[in-house]
Amino acid sequence: MSAWQAAADAVLVLHVAVVLFVVGGLLLVVLGNLWRAAHGGPRWPWVNRPWFRLLHGAAIATVVLQAWAGITCPLTDLEWWLRAQAGQAMPAQGFIELWLHRLLFFQAPPWVFVLVYSAFGLAVAAAWWRWPPQRP
Repeated sequence: MSAWQAAADAVLVLHVAVVLFVVGGLLLVVLGNLWRAAHGGPRWPWVNRPWFRLLHGAAIATVVLQAWAGITCPLTDLEWWLRAQAGQAMPAQGFIELWLHRLLFFQAPPWVFVLVYSAFGLAVAAAWWRWPPQRP
């Protein structure tokens, strides 16, 4: 494995981690606050910490703005450039790369992504309004 391919794989893993943070972050905020409401007390208090909510909000805002502007994700561009430097055909041909690509990339018209990302962004905003960030 070349250094270029290893770097491309690292960017792909980072990309998957960012997606999991964006999607999982909203799920954790909702579940953490529902758990607290159902069981009382400050359970899962970190889901309302300003640092977590600001990072999460910034991540989804970046995704939504890129979709509306018609900009490809910089992580996607970087990965593809690194794979080209490695002489690797796209999509990636390794087992893990193949499955991570299937998890991340879908074929659909651009308006579908704008709609989905915008709806998800609105869900994050609704969670922010319903359960605002709180200082410890």
